[in-house]
Amino acid sequence: MPPDEPTKLLVLWTSGDREVALHMVLMYTGNAARHGWWDHVCLCLWGPSQRLFVEDGEVRARVQDLRANGVRVTACTACAQQYRLVDALKDLGVEVFGMGVVLTNWLKSDNRVVTF
Repeated sequence: MPPDEPTKLLVLWTSGDREVALHMVLMYTGNAARHGWWDHVCLCLWGPSQRLFVEDGEVRARVQDLRANGVRVTACTACAQQYRLVDALKDLGVEVFGMGVVLTNWLKSDNRVVTF
């Protein structure tokens, strides 16, 4: 990529739909990381996606594969608290912290955000 093009991608995953997760979110995120479409890829579990990740073994395994391919996996603290999933997410290796300011700053930057 030329130096003036954005090199960071935040995938904001909000859907609790398993089909969307397996055939859209995780497929694109995995390909983006494996093929080097972006220098840095971050997957943020926000809202219902957190519950799907914790409860579905196949989804969880796919996210773990993403992490093995260099994708940073994060989750919103406020959402995790609402779903009572903070400890479960942390136990599964997800970085849990406040995402409101992070997302706002990302949106104001030259980097990219895609939402599912």
